[in-house]
Amino acid sequence: MQSPQYLRRKAAGEYLKAKYGFGSEKTLAKLATIGGGPLFHKAAKAAIYKPEDLDSWALAKIGRAQKSTSDNAREAA
Repeated sequence: MQSPQYLRRKAAGEYLKAKYGFGSEKTLAKLATIGGGPLFHKAAKAAIYKPEDLDSWALAKIGRAQKSTSDNAREAA
């Protein structure tokens, strides 16, 4: 059985930035405090993240494809 790979916060931020174009170590630190970020685990004093939890969080943040910035205004009307 293969154990899950965990990423420390800095590597997790780099992973998100490289794969999705957003996210950072500072963003993850803030969200770990106020909520709204990806699931994480505590190991000693470090926060560690599973790549699949980072992927789930990032994909939930990405909206649908749009043809223009006014697409949202049309849906609200």
